[in-house]
Amino acid sequence: MTTSPMPPSASFQDLIVYSDEVRQALAGGRPVVALESTIITHGMPFPRNVETARQVEDDIRAEGAVPATIALMDGRIMIGLADADLDRLAQAEDVMKCSRADLTFALATARYGATTVAATMMAAHAAGLKVFATGGIGGVHRGAETSFDISADLDELARTPVCVVSAGAKALLDIPKTLEVLETKGVPVIAYGTEDLPAFWSRSSGLKAPYTLNSAQDIGALLKMRERFPGHGGVLIANPVPREHEIPRDEMTGHIDAAIRKAEAENVRGKDVTPFVLGAILDLTGGRSLETNIALVRNNARLAARIAAELV
Repeated sequence: MTTSPMPPSASFQDLIVYSDEVRQALAGGRPVVALESTIITHGMPFPRNVETARQVEDDIRAEGAVPATIALMDGRIMIGLADADLDRLAQAEDVMKCSRADLTFALATARYGATTVAATMMAAHAAGLKVFATGGIGGVHRGAETSFDISADLDELARTPVCVVSAGAKALLDIPKTLEVLETKGVPVIAYGTEDLPAFWSRSSGLKAPYTLNSAQDIGALLKMRERFPGHGGVLIANPVPREHEIPRDEMTGHIDAAIRKAEAENVRGKDVTPFVLGAILDLTGGRSLETNIALVRNNARLAARIAAELV
């Protein structure tokens, strides 16, 4: 499929298409939570990806908010997906994994595009959404001092004023260096209900969180205060996975090290590293990592909905 060139007066806003549910929620002043789409196309196999996406959306609705899954389809930025669009995306082949650098290429060529944390933040902010739920953010990869492999998510958090609710940075990353970069870029990292910084599948990374807040109300108050200062970027909320779904850090460390060694042996590089390593960890844990991933995404979505309700 091809698209016609846009006139010189066209803008980013002209590319946005809201689902009926999201449009009505925004018009009525109801809370809306943005969701990424790489978890659908690059994080889980079909049909588990569709089942999880719908579960997460329903979790948000159960908290009184409206979900807005974001994806690129037919040369447009979709803010909220109808059931048919979600099915179409989940079964599409050769879907681009889109960060900031990839958005315009995917849109110009009308490719299917699944948004990462960075691209979802961009689109959410343009659409007027203030809160975004994901699994874990990208960050500084191990060995970045020689590879320079650092996720665009960190720069996006520094520039785009969206609250990102995650289970911390993905545990396959260099978390201490990721935390240092976020501090340098002025991004507040807030652990929810704990003084330990979560590590995705595990409730603790072994690092103390820079800040702790214990309620959605307190987080909402922080976000409202931050809005009074122009030029600030995003806020990262690190929400630990529920204890009953946790894979302890000591156990995960061995699986992560083995998966990274496999990626290095097969010369996997760049944006292919994360999905490759996640797939290897899935095999090494006998499927447990996927169940934990689903549990933490749902947990983050529920908290994000409660935070969004504080901002309307």
